[in-house]
Amino acid sequence: MRVIGILPLWPVLSLALLFGSMDSSYVAPRVVTAPPVESSIQLRLDTSEAEAVLVVLDRLAARHLVEEGTWAQVFASEPYQRLKQREAKMQRAFTDSAFRRFVESPALVARTDSLRRTLAAWSEADLMASARRVMAYLPDTARIRAKVYPVIKPQTNSFVFEPSTNAAIFLYLDPTVSAAQFENTVAHELHHIGFASVSGSQEAMRAQLSPGAAKVVEWMGAFGEGLAMLAAAGSPDVHPHATSPAADRARWDRDMGHFNDDLAALEKFFTGILDQQYKSDADVQKAGYSFFGVQGPWYTVGYRMAAMVEKRFGREVLIECMLDPRELLAHYNTAAADSMRAGHGTLATWSPAFLRRLGTPGY
Repeated sequence: MRVIGILPLWPVLSLALLFGSMDSSYVAPRVVTAPPVESSIQLRLDTSEAEAVLVVLDRLAARHLVEEGTWAQVFASEPYQRLKQREAKMQRAFTDSAFRRFVESPALVARTDSLRRTLAAWSEADLMASARRVMAYLPDTARIRAKVYPVIKPQTNSFVFEPSTNAAIFLYLDPTVSAAQFENTVAHELHHIGFASVSGSQEAMRAQLSPGAAKVVEWMGAFGEGLAMLAAAGSPDVHPHATSPAADRARWDRDMGHFNDDLAALEKFFTGILDQQYKSDADVQKAGYSFFGVQGPWYTVGYRMAAMVEKRFGREVLIECMLDPRELLAHYNTAAADSMRAGHGTLATWSPAFLRRLGTPGY
């Protein structure tokens, strides 16, 4: 476990005291305490679950008996305990016995060395640099309090758990993901966590709108995926997939080519909410979630709007737009008009009638 910032070491020490006498194979997680950092950022990289699983895998690879104390170290680790909590909230079956079968599988044992190399590389990532980079794309009052858990687990997904209360970023330990990609992914999620710390002002704004407009503005929060792409990159002049494999970068560039059609489709979705065309909230969610994809329009349209607003008006204005997505759309329209007047191609824009229905300032 690597501590970034000033955090107590008692969880690590108590774990050693609890299990040290039970199994001589116990290895205390590595702890590195950094110098004092900004009070607005508090991070903890906790590799205890992955390290405990690797101890089990080493014994299995050597055809040694895995003692119950060794398994207990896995199950008592904080990432494992919180993973169980998350799966329970998602109403997904997750038991210690099923996890044991997963770890004991020959396929996972065969990946022991690659998993260890990946964990070592990820552990050297400069997550404080990531946090500082995204803090530059957040209001001054934003705070980042998060734990980062690289985990060995059956499901290959990565996700954020309890972002507004006890934020944890779970990342599937994937040998195909470089340390640079890991750092970029953490930065993306840290922007979401930082924004969650100041999202109350957006809720107050929505409370002043009609129910339909409030729901539309709430859904516009999904443009935060594009904003997080920009923040993780650190600048509109850095490709958002600079650290990604060539195939991922090519997919992003290809999808960005659909920008005009995607913006029009999103306005149709928003207008459908205003016009009460959806029969139920489930229908709204089905339509809205269709724009996520791998990195669909919520990412690409959100990113291009944010990048253009920053280049045209500056980062401070972009940050103000985060607190009211209507302002992001309005400022984008101005930036797009300027770009088209300069002969930089045709860009779709949000219709004035639609922005007026939302009560967008200036419309």
